[in-house]
Parts: sequence; C-alpha cells; structure tokens
Amino acid sequence: MLDQSYYAKADEIIEHHGRKSGALIPVMQDIQGEYRYLPGELLSYVADKIGVQEAKAYSVATFYENFSFEPKGKYIIKVCDGTACHVRKSGPVLDAMFKELGLSKKKHTTDDMVFTVETVSCLGACGLAPTLMVNDKVHPRMTPEKAIALIQELRGEDV
Repeated sequence: MLDQSYYAKADEIIEHHGRKSGALIPVMQDIQGEYRYLPGELLSYVADKIGVQEAKAYSVATFYENFSFEPKGKYIIKVCDGTACHVRKSGPVLDAMFKELGLSKKKHTTDDMVFTVETVSCLGACGLAPTLMVNDKVHPRMTPEKAIALIQELRGEDV
C-alpha cells in the first residue's frame, strides 16, 4: 500500500494535464519523474481517474522501455552498449561498475537505493564512445577506472 502522499501527487499531476485519456503518457512521465519509477498501484489509480482502462494503461507502460515498475536509485546510470560503444569496450566499463556497486545483470539497483545501473542500445553520442549517462548528464570516453572514480565522486568520497 502506497503512502497517501503518492495519490495526492498523482492528483496534482492529473489536474495539471487534465482528466482525459490523451494525458496518460504525460501523467505517467511526470509520476516517474517524481519517484524514479512508476508504482503499479498508482498507475491503476491514474487510469481510473482519467477514464482509461487499466489494461490499456499497463499496455502503454510496458510498451515503452522508458517506463519502469521497479524503484530506481538516486543516480540512474545508463551504460551505452551500442555498436560504437561496444567496439570501444563499454563491456569492461559496465563490469567495473557492477563489481564496484555489488550489482549484476539481474540486480540493477543498490540496496541503499543510491545507484541503478542499466544498459541502453544507444545514447546518441557515438563519437564520444564509450559513453554513459548519469541521470541527464553524459560522461564521454569512459574507462573502467574513470567509471569507478565517477561512482566514488557521486558517493562523495575523495577521488
């Protein structure tokens, strides 16, 4: 059961976009922006409030890769594994981050909810490969050592 504040925030977001079915995606984006994930219980609530079938809301949420039903960390790290990044060794960068954070291909978020590490097909920065993105900031020409230093910096540790 979600805290009542989640529903109050959802109501605020719905009012901002309007109670219409066309507002579904913007409402979901704003909710995910607020909580770094899309709580399933809240999606059902939103669907009811804007007059969309719950199955339709879930269909949209699962179709778009951007939406996540799993809570994510404060820092969402997206490691590019597109062709240019892969060829320039993004794999070892990802492996170093997984090792440093105690994560794996099956476990993406640290227990303290500070870091989430994901792979993406492309960040659109092929000339800067290998790249990763932390929240909305691109970090170019990464190496395993630079990736670990970045994690330490985000943790607030001395680098």
